[in-house]
Amino acid sequence: MKAQNLKKSILQYAMQGKLVPQNPQDEPASELLKRIKAEKEQLIKDGKIKKEKPLPPITQDEIPYDIPLGWQWVRVNDLGTYKKGPFGSALTKKIFVPKSDDTIKVYEQKNAIQKNAFLGDYYISKEYYEKSMKSFTVLPGDVIVSCAGTIGETYILPSEIETGIINQALMRMRITKEIDIKFFLTYFEIILKQTSIEKSKGSAIKNIPPFEIFKSMLVPLPPLAEQKRIVDKLEEILPLVDEYGKNEEILSEMNQKLPKQIRQSILQYAVQGKLVEQNPQDEPASELLKRIKAEKDQLIKEGKIKKEKPLPPITQDEIPYDLPQGWQWVRLGDIGDWGAGSTPNRARADYYFNGTIPWLKTGDLNDGFITEIPEKITELALKQTSVKIKPIGSLLIAMYGATIGKLGILTLPATTNQACCACIAFPEIETKFLFYYLLAERDNLRKRGDGGAQPNISREKIIAYLLPLPPLAEQKRIVAKVEELMSLVINLEN
Repeated sequence: MKAQNLKKSILQYAMQGKLVPQNPQDEPASELLKRIKAEKEQLIKDGKIKKEKPLPPITQDEIPYDIPLGWQWVRVNDLGTYKKGPFGSALTKKIFVPKSDDTIKVYEQKNAIQKNAFLGDYYISKEYYEKSMKSFTVLPGDVIVSCAGTIGETYILPSEIETGIINQALMRMRITKEIDIKFFLTYFEIILKQTSIEKSKGSAIKNIPPFEIFKSMLVPLPPLAEQKRIVDKLEEILPLVDEYGKNEEILSEMNQKLPKQIRQSILQYAVQGKLVEQNPQDEPASELLKRIKAEKDQLIKEGKIKKEKPLPPITQDEIPYDLPQGWQWVRLGDIGDWGAGSTPNRARADYYFNGTIPWLKTGDLNDGFITEIPEKITELALKQTSVKIKPIGSLLIAMYGATIGKLGILTLPATTNQACCACIAFPEIETKFLFYYLLAERDNLRKRGDGGAQPNISREKIIAYLLPLPPLAEQKRIVAKVEELMSLVINLEN
């Protein structure tokens, strides 16, 4: 069971009288209510609170569950007095004044949310306080409650506080001394707060529900002695639940990180020649490169690809680790034809309307096979702009912005935008091996991206990047083993 659910279950048991034993010798809750009623009547008589319209009696239909002998269902209003902050224009910034000996503090929502955050502050004049705000005064022991945005956050005001009032985003709860305040706040936290949120009005910023609804909510009231026993037991148990929750978070974090770390280890082992055994009978990578060079020369001769400036020789300082026999370090530009796409003029509706040619943006990349591309361009766009169709099997990599390093392999012919670089690998290269290598190197590639508002790993940087090239047969064995192990990682996650 998750710690949060366990905590909720314990609190529910507490409020149903199932957490600690009942004692028939305890003074029943009905006697508390008599004293609370007498206390309220005295406050009304002394002019300290106003007489309110009585709330309706509790009906059998309202009661959600049975409670033990000696307990009693009551309404929130029976347990104290409640006051919401001044309405709207009664307390605006134009009324605030600098702090002085002649001012009164205004307690804010942050005082409930951040508990003892009593710094920084708004004040009103004593004159305005005496004239209009005195009924909103808070005293030590009062509970202030956030009523907007972060609904239900509470704080018991300590014994030494500045004389002050609540602002419009707060409610003051003054709970009778006949109720254990910790017991009341426990029930408030698990039931009243949640119910308040569910019944709250407003969309972007939620508000506490209408005051009468709040004060009408039900509370199961145990005898005072049992309230204290419940609080003592909760204070014993809940720290253990919190500790369990911390361990649960650590385990959850490990479970999230572990598959990622395993995947990265698999890929690193794969591209360093440590995942599968080498076979001395495999044709070495040097022979592949000879054929690739001949094929490239032929394509240039036929005008199918452009002749490019030769890539610089690989120096010893560039090589990050030793390779197995038969492998060879090459540059990415040596093993395929790399080219970025472009974006046909967006102002030309005839380049997009009723288009049939898939046009991929980097947001469509999914680190896997690309089977669907939502946006299309027209034959006219293909004819009149620099976009080129990339064939099935092309490997794609995002070069700019938030998606930098994101990968994909086309399962359908498609064009791309200029933020995407496509590689048509030569037949001597297993595209999936290239894909897994770029996946393993993603963080290193990203580090090579230029800074600024939109970092990028330009085509020039990509084609100059090193690739450890195994024999073709070993490329295929590596791909097969990586996919076998990755499926086991998926099972581990599940």
